Amino acid sequence: MNRRKILKITIFSSVFLFLILVFIYPVTYEAPATILPPDNKEQGSLSDLLSGQDFSSLITGGMANANSQLYMEILKSRSAAEYVVHKHNLVEYFDKKNIYEAAGEITKKLNLEVSKEGIVKISISTSSSLIPLLFDDLDSVKKFSAELTNSYIEALDKINREKLSSKAKKAREYIETELIKTRIAMDSVENALMNFQERNKTVALPEQLKAAIDAAAKIKSEIMKTEIEIGLMKSNLREDSNELKALRKKLEQLQGQYNKMELGNQDYVLAFREVPELGKELATLLREVKIQNEVYTLLQQQYYKERIQENRDLPTVDVLDKAIVPLKATAPRVIFTSVTGGIFIFLAMSLFVVFGERKTFMYLNKKV
Repeated sequence: MNRRKILKITIFSSVFLFLILVFIYPVTYEAPATILPPDNKEQGSLSDLLSGQDFSSLITGGMANANSQLYMEILKSRSAAEYVVHKHNLVEYFDKKNIYEAAGEITKKLNLEVSKEGIVKISISTSSSLIPLLFDDLDSVKKFSAELTNSYIEALDKINREKLSSKAKKAREYIETELIKTRIAMDSVENALMNFQERNKTVALPEQLKAAIDAAAKIKSEIMKTEIEIGLMKSNLREDSNELKALRKKLEQLQGQYNKMELGNQDYVLAFREVPELGKELATLLREVKIQNEVYTLLQQQYYKERIQENRDLPTVDVLDKAIVPLKATAPRVIFTSVTGGIFIFLAMSLFVVFGERKTFMYLNKKV
């Protein structure tokens, strides 16, 4: 009798639970996407940068790119959540007072995992309302899950690009300042050379002196390049860093070579102080014009490179699999939950009956 009663209650409860899960309980969907880990590219040397590579990497002090863990932190940030809230008007969707509350709500639904290989898996849980078959379009709920996940990837890409762009912007602004200074100096020496030539008509310089001017201009331009490197590095490195020490040592050596040329060291064929006064003045002006032109050309080339880097709109996040509309719900697990619930109810009823019968048996024994 008890067995039949237990079975009836178990079957009825399991069917009742099954019907609740199918027709009443909210349905949850997740549309996962996977992101490849960012490349850890080594930065070039400072001399390579000044010979044609971008200055923007100097801003980071030669540090490697962000790893997958940084991607995880960006995705969990309020900035990423606010981007998704703005895009999908989630303040109204979640019925919240402001964007910050909506951002907190969407963050709760964010699921993140990172594999040992550094691949990031992301998904957003979206749920229907109670009695989903009556009040919700489940296809829309599925689609919304994929849209939210892909929007989070867009947010990651946007934040990452803005971060990289800001590095290029800093480099561009620094170079822009140096360009203005160099342009003023170049205009000044060119005007001085023009005035000198108007006053003195023609002054011939020997080929030997022209060669010395070229050599001095080359060294002076290297000095100015090194000073630019130091200027870019100083705000990002400690004063006792090995990179800054190496640059300052290089600058000291270049200054020594330049001073030797002006002081007439025996290592050089022709010293500037041995040139007649008029020729010396012309040589100095020509040398300064050559230096300023060379440095200005270098800065101008680098300036446009940084502008391109700052303004380019290329994705920086490498997506392995975009989120697509899920085919199955992640919750509720109807069959599993119904069977598990039935087993639990069966065990509970069995224990209840066993303890009841035991209690009755003990009571009868006492009475006897």
